[in-house]
Amino acid sequence: MFDKQTIQADNKQDFYRQLNEYFTALISEDSDWLAGLSNASALLYQLMPHINWAGFYLLKNGELILGPFQGKPACVRIPLGRGVCGTAALKREIQLVEDVDYFPGHITCDPASRSEIVVPIIHQEKLMGVLDIDSPVKARFDEDDAVGLQGFVDILNRYIDWPEHF
Repeated sequence: MFDKQTIQADNKQDFYRQLNEYFTALISEDSDWLAGLSNASALLYQLMPHINWAGFYLLKNGELILGPFQGKPACVRIPLGRGVCGTAALKREIQLVEDVDYFPGHITCDPASRSEIVVPIIHQEKLMGVLDIDSPVKARFDEDDAVGLQGFVDILNRYIDWPEHF
């Protein structure tokens, strides 16, 4: 179904333009939220260079619960306001962390992770969860990643049917 192995791009803007085109083609045919998140994490893990984890935490009963992902096993529950994911969810703001060792309260799931980006998923004013991506490279993520991944989350919101509750 999807045979793209890499994206050849001269810059991050072009990378995200191509990634988001592939993602739209992949997700636009079926609106199931679980299938969409599963394919989203697989696509990111396959095509983003220098990452070691890509996936979702979903808001359930006031805390973040592990959702579809690619990478090593991860923490199952994260309280709002704790760690990078919990902070992004509570503040509803992208968290761009150049060095996880300097993020207060960072939760270590994979000790190889050195940097992280977390994008809140807000659908119709409601927090659904977060997109979390880790890298073994310090300062792997920047503002171009934040913009590109916000676009990725926007595509999710455009094409999938979110459940009322997880």
